[in-house]
Amino acid sequence: MNRFTLALLPFLTAASAAVLLSSRPAHLPAAPNAATPGVPVVVELFTSEGCSSCPAADAALRELETAQSLNGVEVIALGQHVDYWNRLGWQDPFSSPVFTQRQRDYAEQFGEGSYTPQAVVNGQYQFVGSRRQELAEAIVRAAKAPRATVSVTRTAAGTLAVRVTDLPPATQPADVLLAFTETGLSSQVGRGENAGRLLRHAAVVQALRPLGTIAPNGTFTTTAPLHLEARWKAQNLRAVVLVQEKASRHIVGVASLPLHNPDLTSRQ
Repeated sequence: MNRFTLALLPFLTAASAAVLLSSRPAHLPAAPNAATPGVPVVVELFTSEGCSSCPAADAALRELETAQSLNGVEVIALGQHVDYWNRLGWQDPFSSPVFTQRQRDYAEQFGEGSYTPQAVVNGQYQFVGSRRQELAEAIVRAAKAPRATVSVTRTAAGTLAVRVTDLPPATQPADVLLAFTETGLSSQVGRGENAGRLLRHAAVVQALRPLGTIAPNGTFTTTAPLHLEARWKAQNLRAVVLVQEKASRHIVGVASLPLHNPDLTSRQ
């Protein structure tokens, strides 16, 4: 039995759980004061348009992302569509082997197999993505952890200036990653488990690129090209910078920047 087959086995149990839990009500904290910036927390959702249990998880994350209803928290959604469902009747247009490998790396760290829908919060907590209450609780818990100072600015030259400082104490060697996400995406599915359904997604990761490694002195500075594809809608794009420990895969810093306004700067 190869690694790919093993990766699919835990999905059967997780998917069944997702169906049962997707309607579970969540009692969320009150919405934050709009004048007070929230602590950014990354929610990665490993999903697929070929998975019948995934739309409920996409809806849960999309609602949190849109409403920003968790007190003192900014939810940064990274929808990553895996490609191992594509052979079962529907080619997910947003899927990539890059996201499948990223999920496998998490699976190795967590000591579990890959499954969909899987939510990973700040690289530390993982569970079935449609568990709304568990998702909200993990996000609030992650927001209490120390975090690095990360800034991302769009320059006059049309590039992104990225800077990382003030790493939390005892931070292990870490990479800096750049993701481009797009909101407002949907698909009318023609085949597979979701045949006939219109699926609306939380922010979809259109590209994920390494920028480099944190220096021994705990800082990082670089300028990154945008390299935006013409098919992406600029008004819905956001750049997200992640600082992620190599060994633990914990995300210890993040900043995001909407790309529709060239004058904006994000610092977290």
